[in-house]
Amino acid sequence: MNSSARLRETLQQALHAQPQGTLCVGYSGGPDSTALLHALASLPEARARGLRAMHVDHQLHPQSAHWAAHCQAFCAMLELACDVHTANIDRLGGIGLEAAARHGRYAVFADQLGPGERLVLGHHQDDQVETVLLKLLRGAGPEGLGGMREQRPLGQGVAWRPLLALPRQVLRDYVDAHALSSIHDPSNHDTRLARNYLRHEIVPRLKAHWPQVAISITHSAKLSRAAADTLQQEWLPALETLRDNGTNSLDARGWLALPPAVREPLLAHWLHAQGLPAPTTSQRQQIERQCMAQHGQLPCIRWPGAELHVWKYRLWAMAPRKQPATLAELSWHGEPLELPGGGALTLEPAARLPIALTVRWRRGGERIKPAGDRHTRELRSLFQAGTIPPWQRDACPLLYEGDTLIAVADRWLNARAEAIFHEAGVRPHWRPGSSPT
Repeated sequence: MNSSARLRETLQQALHAQPQGTLCVGYSGGPDSTALLHALASLPEARARGLRAMHVDHQLHPQSAHWAAHCQAFCAMLELACDVHTANIDRLGGIGLEAAARHGRYAVFADQLGPGERLVLGHHQDDQVETVLLKLLRGAGPEGLGGMREQRPLGQGVAWRPLLALPRQVLRDYVDAHALSSIHDPSNHDTRLARNYLRHEIVPRLKAHWPQVAISITHSAKLSRAAADTLQQEWLPALETLRDNGTNSLDARGWLALPPAVREPLLAHWLHAQGLPAPTTSQRQQIERQCMAQHGQLPCIRWPGAELHVWKYRLWAMAPRKQPATLAELSWHGEPLELPGGGALTLEPAARLPIALTVRWRRGGERIKPAGDRHTRELRSLFQAGTIPPWQRDACPLLYEGDTLIAVADRWLNARAEAIFHEAGVRPHWRPGSSPT
């Protein structure tokens, strides 16, 4: 069977097995997605499911606008719609440009997919081999060694990889056989990037000694995926028990008591659900050592794209915090107020205060006499005795009337603040951001 027939037959079988959902090809313009899109466009059953394409412009290459125009022109030739969207790439997130581009791309996909729509991706067997090897070199467990899933939820739709059993060469032969024009991104040959190094330097050497290496590795990936799915039946109920719904923190001691095979995927899933990367093996071991930190200790484990705190015997994860900046005071009449670091200060129910208050930030030495308390308290002491995590305290809004501190967010109010809010029939509400500035 030639490559054209093999690709079409694979897609026809996949479409028959997954009959529901409209189809949107994630179209980069490269050879693999070009072969995928062209082959699908030749199948009436694919067109009947509203086949379209989506191109994401990362704006990382001078020719990116030209590439987007090429993709639209190619789709016009096939009489298919092609939507072009620009990705927001976080270059300062600490996870590397390649990973940041991938996150930005999938964020666009997730935002643009319709309900039940399938994002069809051109990942093939060689991509899967590279993924498994990368995960192996990073010390991954069964979940990582299972490689890319054939399908997974994405936004309102599903990311779908129907070509994972096909070698790259089948797609390249298809492109050649049909004389299809495609984009060749020069960054794909930069062997300073880990995946490219594996692709161009390591995998060819493996194939020279073990011709069946791709089949063997993908078979091991299937076994690892099955093992990971079995383990999920244990760690998923444990996650529900250990996670606090209000704070999304984990019981550190309960997590540490789990078997390692359950502990690792639970932590990774909890982090991924927050849009954070999982730690390496050494970083996870450091987390395990710090889980029993004594009172007064505030361990923080950092890695690119995330930081994890151990506080009050619980694990708290967030994106890396930026360095504190000098924050200007704000005038507040009760309108919804967006705070630095992503937090917000509002009134419940929404209303306008009879006087203007001033919002300031900690400088040190602040004191307040909470309503009903016989003593004036240092803010530092209140924070230590309260439930505000240390990493949120510098972003906690302090409410002043003139030069007098009358409220610490919605946590501690003096008699004057109580009177002001009672008169207006409201209460202040502070929503902390994911990380302070």
